[in-house]
Amino acid sequence: MSEVSQPLISENVKRYTLGVLVVVYTFNFIDRQILSILIEPIKADLGISDFGMGLLSGTAFAIFYATLGMPLALVADRWNRRNLIGLSLAVWSGMTALSGFAMNFWQLAVARIGVGIGEAGCSPSAHSMLADLYPAKQRATALSIYALGIPIGIMFGMFAGGAIADAFGWRMAFFVVGIPGLLLSFVVFLTVKEPPRGHADGVQTNSAEKNPTILEVARYLATRRSFLHLATGGGLTAFVGYGLVTWAPTFFVRSYDMSLTEAGFWLGLVLGIPGGV
Repeated sequence: MSEVSQPLISENVKRYTLGVLVVVYTFNFIDRQILSILIEPIKADLGISDFGMGLLSGTAFAIFYATLGMPLALVADRWNRRNLIGLSLAVWSGMTALSGFAMNFWQLAVARIGVGIGEAGCSPSAHSMLADLYPAKQRATALSIYALGIPIGIMFGMFAGGAIADAFGWRMAFFVVGIPGLLLSFVVFLTVKEPPRGHADGVQTNSAEKNPTILEVARYLATRRSFLHLATGGGLTAFVGYGLVTWAPTFFVRSYDMSLTEAGFWLGLVLGIPGGV
């Protein structure tokens, strides 16, 4: 790595790139969480048990999302990150839309696995791009704005999923949230620019430098207590949080006789607004 004089990236380009990435991340969580508000109608239509729905909403997605995160992060270190984000968005959006055609457990499981595979390529590339766009003193703010996609996505996923399922059926809900993501992938490919690596820190990565292997990265992280504590805490938080978000709509529908629209509206507000604040 060497210090270089690089053309400045305008603030408008930075803001535009960050804005597009927030929208992409919003769709990431809309498509990730849409199944939770649709559990009851899918169970009734396809005859899947609660255990089966738990596998679809959790295991089928999470195993592939988690295990592919690091390999795709390594791809992001070596390949065009804008293209990886656009491709990932197209994959998970397409698989979300295809979920609407599922006729049994296994077809829906394949679609959810596809969503997990696609979404695994989003944040590693986005974090890397933002680190090259914003210097250290602005980086935390940029990453926090990017993370707003989580509560916004959960909120709109609950709103849209419940209302559309009540009005047009659960299959239409998958189509409505999946197809726009496919269109957004073209926006990413055509309008977002790949920033030079190391730009924000005034350095340029030498492409001839040897990148570490996945085993070398794993060994390095395993020696960092701060990383181990952070990963453990994050994992436990996700364990509780995803369980709550996944089954809360079903709980309110069954226990309080709410419609999907009502459950989605109130849960969207409760989970979305405080999370954004």
